[in-house]
Amino acid sequence: MIINLFDDNAWLSLRPLSFTRPVADLRVGILTIAQKWEKYLGAAAGFFTAPYLAAKYLAQSGATLAINGSICPDAGLLEAIDKLSEGEVLKQQDLVIAYRGIAGMQPDQALTLAPVIYDQELTRIYYPEDIFKNNDAELKKDFALLTKGRTSQLLSATNVLIGDQIFVEEGGGAECSTFNSLNGPIYIGKNSQVWEGTHIRGSFALCHDSQVKMGAKIYGQTTIGPFSRVGGEINNAVIWGYSSKGHEGYLGNSVLGQWCNIGADTNNSNLKNNYAEVKLWDYKTENFRKTGLQFCGLIMADHAKCGINTMFNTGTVAGVSANIFGSGFPRNFIPDFAWGGAHGFETYNLDKMFETTEKVFERRKTAFDEVEKNILKEVFEQTQIYRQSYNN
Repeated sequence: MIINLFDDNAWLSLRPLSFTRPVADLRVGILTIAQKWEKYLGAAAGFFTAPYLAAKYLAQSGATLAINGSICPDAGLLEAIDKLSEGEVLKQQDLVIAYRGIAGMQPDQALTLAPVIYDQELTRIYYPEDIFKNNDAELKKDFALLTKGRTSQLLSATNVLIGDQIFVEEGGGAECSTFNSLNGPIYIGKNSQVWEGTHIRGSFALCHDSQVKMGAKIYGQTTIGPFSRVGGEINNAVIWGYSSKGHEGYLGNSVLGQWCNIGADTNNSNLKNNYAEVKLWDYKTENFRKTGLQFCGLIMADHAKCGINTMFNTGTVAGVSANIFGSGFPRNFIPDFAWGGAHGFETYNLDKMFETTEKVFERRKTAFDEVEKNILKEVFEQTQIYRQSYNN
């Protein structure tokens, strides 16, 4: 079976996280949204996304079933989609959830199909904060999906285990650490390691080939993606992969993209000192949007980095390839390809950014090829307006 996962207007509202990927490639829980659909349906997924992303995220040419990439699967949705006939579109009010049409049919053509109404609740990732808000529920669903009928590897007797919702993949391990799964499951991915003196409360996922450093304190509703390394204190945060927060410092109610690096002793605030509602920068309106949240920390897009002792205010958005350093609190919106801090920003030149990124990829034995470069070039062009606005 093959399917395509399509972007709708959620791609716009999820910027800067979606500048470098389709919405279905966002990680929430243990898996990306695309991986969830693939596993539930036994399918190979392609993408209908922005043209400049299509060279990396390919469509499945023969697929007749297309699903909204911002929506996470559940039992009700799976049943409704299974019942869809050719020429039908599954909708909830104006939201297109899925459709069956001729191969290659684009989402804007789906409105010509016969509507089937879906009236059950669903989980949709529409704003960046929806990722950490829904991470606990999605992590629990993914844990059940990935571990059903399987036997966990055993952890060393040097650890303290509280509760029985702990699953360790082949090559995963830990020493002299505590794991409390009474409030949610704990998943240790393949070849991932938890180092001595760590305390972890579920729900928690450590994806494959990642490490938690000595003495870390990790609270529930947290996901560490593949090929990442973390330390310090983390609470209700999602780190997608190939990123490092390897030192002391606090990260809470936050999302970090891929290829990010957090300097030593960096902290983010996730609660305003007057307990007021948190606002986040909105790319579409070029203004700050109310989130309805009291707790909201840092949203950091792919390739962004910060120096040691960086301090992020409550509800800070850092764009793609932003590079932040220096004393004081930078503003709550740091544009894509901005270089600087509280003292001011200048543009992070593409050639310099590429030079650094090549070294970063080389460390992970990954090629920084023309496809990746072209995506970043396009993001650089699209985000010029925000750098101009910031400087004004």
